[in-house]
Amino acid sequence: MKYFIDTADVAEIREAASWGLIDGVTTNPSLMAKTGRPYHDVLREICEIVDGPISAEVVATEASAMIEEGEKLAKVHKNIVVKCPMIIEGLKATHALAKRGIRVNVTLIFTPLQALAAAKVGASFLSPFIGRLDDIGQDGFAIVEDMVQILSNYDYPAEVLVASVRSTTHLLRAAEVGADIATVPFAVLKQTLHHPLTDLGLERFLADWRKTNQKI
Repeated sequence: MKYFIDTADVAEIREAASWGLIDGVTTNPSLMAKTGRPYHDVLREICEIVDGPISAEVVATEASAMIEEGEKLAKVHKNIVVKCPMIIEGLKATHALAKRGIRVNVTLIFTPLQALAAAKVGASFLSPFIGRLDDIGQDGFAIVEDMVQILSNYDYPAEVLVASVRSTTHLLRAAEVGADIATVPFAVLKQTLHHPLTDLGLERFLADWRKTNQKI
């Protein structure tokens, strides 16, 4: 499973990339707004750090305007993936952009049939928001599992990109059900790498080594 980091904070992206775990980045208008910087400047800097898919979202709600914004975003860098919302106008835009060779991440997916529709019109990535499904009492991963199964029945090139990941349990379940990708906030990504027994074990190993007065 590929790990994307879900942030527009360049410092977080740089740090996570130094660990060797990051395969891509997802951003959205909310995350970009927090940077207080010009949109394209942030995107260019992210693309210099991570050599993988970098999702950048349109803000228009009409297909023609989404297409125009998507083409502008795609020109920023070859790794840019245009994010379009899972609405009819978004599907129109996705279909048009895909036909022009521009990769699209269809976002705000909440049902397997929405995912299938997005795959059919040419989306490269399908983003189910599992945390928000949890908020309304639905099992988001049952939906992800259905998506993975449906896509395995056909030849669509789309990948399932689990979004709205809020915990290490979410990340674990994404891997268990066979999602292609999970996009994870920096804090959650750090949590996956730590365990108190790891820290305790290392402390004991080093204490024993120091007693020998040797050097490597």
